[in-house]
Amino acid sequence: MELPLVVGVDGSESSLLAIDWAVDEAARHGLPLRLIHASLWERYEGTQPALGTDRPAGTDMAQHIVASGMERAQLRNPEVKVSGDVLHDDAVSVLLRTGPEAFALVTGSRGRGEVAGLLLGSVSLAVAARAVCPVIVVRGAVPNRQGSFDRVVAGVSDSTGRVSTVRFALREAEKRGCALTAVRAWRTPAQERVDHVLIADDDPRLGEERASAGLDDALREATREVPAVDIHRRPVEGPAHRVLLRASAEADLVVVGARRRQGQSGLQLGRVAHALLHRSDCPVAVVPEPA
Repeated sequence: MELPLVVGVDGSESSLLAIDWAVDEAARHGLPLRLIHASLWERYEGTQPALGTDRPAGTDMAQHIVASGMERAQLRNPEVKVSGDVLHDDAVSVLLRTGPEAFALVTGSRGRGEVAGLLLGSVSLAVAARAVCPVIVVRGAVPNRQGSFDRVVAGVSDSTGRVSTVRFALREAEKRGCALTAVRAWRTPAQERVDHVLIADDDPRLGEERASAGLDDALREATREVPAVDIHRRPVEGPAHRVLLRASAEADLVVVGARRRQGQSGLQLGRVAHALLHRSDCPVAVVPEPA
């Protein structure tokens, strides 16, 4: 049985955009779509006064959010199988519990009640930093969300788990019928002055050569499963988060890894993924990598 693509919905404009993106993604992969709304109203219902006939109670509001989201999804693509649930807990806990039984979790970049000007909602950030499955945060300009650039970008790190990130990006490119740009950032070696003479610690060309070798190693293993994708290798000088932010401007999706260390609590995200989730010009997929 195919694992569903799960979308966290809360009725905000951001979550509606996430539904639209997820419908298209589910259709590409031939997956069912499951909409989830987290509601804590049941903890208080029965102790709070009724809201009157002109305003729905909390449970009715939750059901309305899911039903309207399902209707929106079915209107966008009637071929995609859509289901919806209201689950009684906070949004982060609900989505994290759902992760092991999901192909991926999809969220908007901001939720209801987020302070205007925030770059990323707290729910999306917490889920991306802790989920055991890939998390896709739908953000960026309309052309990027609609897939106008025919390009998926993968940030290739030096992590031992990087193959899972590259493999996810390759499959995304395959399903979209587009090219994959595999990016590995490298830095010019540190320099120091000795007797007023500038001396490099290493030949700058070696940095690019190492980055190219790292790309080849990661792609060699990943392409065994997904061989029919046009791949562009790009070793680029500069800080990884800045390199990938620039690349996101002309991409439909940027894919990065986040190391997950067993037994460690709290957010496990990394600087690169954190920067992209806040500032990318296109949707961002964060793939958990075993440390």
